Amino acid sequence: MAACRALRYLGAMKFCSACGSPDISLRVPAGDTLPRYVCPACGQIHYQNPKVVVGCLPEWEDRVLLCRRAIEPRHGLWTLPAGFLENGETIAAGAARETLEEANARVEVGALYTVISLPRIGQVYVMFRGRLLDLDFSPGAESLDVRLFREDEVPWEALAFRTIARTLRNYFLDRKLGEFPTRVSALERRAPVRPDLLGAG
Repeated sequence: MAACRALRYLGAMKFCSACGSPDISLRVPAGDTLPRYVCPACGQIHYQNPKVVVGCLPEWEDRVLLCRRAIEPRHGLWTLPAGFLENGETIAAGAARETLEEANARVEVGALYTVISLPRIGQVYVMFRGRLLDLDFSPGAESLDVRLFREDEVPWEALAFRTIARTLRNYFLDRKLGEFPTRVSALERRAPVRPDLLGAG
């Protein structure tokens, strides 16, 4: 079962990145349990692993900072500042960097808040709570707009990603409850909508 899942996410590979050989084979290396691209010429095993997306939920009093995306995917929709973790970077540093890049906002990165696995696309979202240090923010290169929102002002129908909607809904619920546990969850593929159930209440 795990091997089938691994095969589904392997991207096509035409050349070995170590020696340039076009002779790449897909097989289970000795001592491993999953198929990998292996170069018979130099023996390099090419591991393909999930990408980590890091971000921040920037807070100011009773409001949160959201960015309106200037890039695809989901151009024009709203999100929390987040992006791919860079090599040599901690997840907290990545969250602060993404907040600065997308919203020109400086934050004190707080506690880890949500970890959401997206196994279907090979990503893991890691979101921190963060305290805005000031109100000097503006759209970065990847944002059309940046604004603070109270819960009743959040553009719920125009949020870019399910991970962001889940993080925000949990945040406002936890704020009412007065505690913020680290929430670990997964988002699987959405089930197709059945036309015969569209009118079901």
